Amino acid sequence: MNKTKEKSGERKRKEARVVWSLRLYIAGETPRSIAALANLQEICDEHLPGRYRVEVVDLLRNPQLAAGDQIVAVPTLVRRLPPPLKRIIGDLSNSERVIVGLDLRPGKVSR
Repeated sequence: MNKTKEKSGERKRKEARVVWSLRLYIAGETPRSIAALANLQEICDEHLPGRYRVEVVDLLRNPQLAAGDQIVAVPTLVRRLPPPLKRIIGDLSNSERVIVGLDLRPGKVSR
C-alpha cells in the first residue's frame, strides 16, 4: 500500500472517532422546535450513530446564551465540533440541506 492510501485510511479512521458537538437553539416547545429536534435526531442517528451529542438551549429560559453563538433566529442548529463552526436555521426538515450544511456528505443543495 502506498503512503497516500495509508494517510487517507488513517484520516478516515480518525474522522470516524470524532464526537460531533451540536447545539440546537429553540424558543419554547413550539411545533417548529419539536420538529427541529426530531429531524436532528433522525439525521444524527443515521449519519453519526453513537458519535454525537446534542445540547438543546431554550432561549425563553436562558436568553443570554443567544449572544455567544450569535443567534438571530430560532430554531438554529450550531455545529461546534468538529471545526469549523456551522449554523443552520430552520426546522431541519430538508434533510439533504442539513446533511450538506453540516458537511456530513458533500454535495449541492437546491433552493
